[in-house]
Amino acid sequence: MNSIQKSEAIKKGLRKGFQDGSAKMAHRKCYGYGVCSDGELVVNPDEAKVVCWIFEQYLVGNSLGKIAGLERQGIPSPTGRPKWNREAIDKLLSNEKYTGRVLLQKTVSTGAVQIENDGLLDRFLYTDTHEAIISDEMFTAVQQEKLSRSKKPQNQVTMRLTF
Repeated sequence: MNSIQKSEAIKKGLRKGFQDGSAKMAHRKCYGYGVCSDGELVVNPDEAKVVCWIFEQYLVGNSLGKIAGLERQGIPSPTGRPKWNREAIDKLLSNEKYTGRVLLQKTVSTGAVQIENDGLLDRFLYTDTHEAIISDEMFTAVQQEKLSRSKKPQNQVTMRLTF
């Protein structure tokens, strides 16, 4: 089996897991959650407070850069570094996992580059996989606010606000 065949076999296995609900990627830890002994996501109360604060701060008009000043409060970034950055805040604000859902296959590998999956391949939404940290309403409000702050013309932004 050459490397291309091996890569295709791995992708096929991942997609099968997405389809039948057995994908372990659905339980991948992110900031605000821990993983218990059975592999399920559980809320980390201290980090969940930070997640809620970030969403609230964005909705009251604070910029990603201003929110990223969390190091002044002594709160380490998701990677454990003292400083947060705008990209980490932006990713956190875009992560549907905080609503108790997991969307798999958001990106597609084109060889050396990951691109957003905007319909090229099926995406898989798992619901009720873990406890939500924020409400659907707050998540949707943040996505709408991100669109309104975007420098792209509205007709070029293709973000779905519904699940």
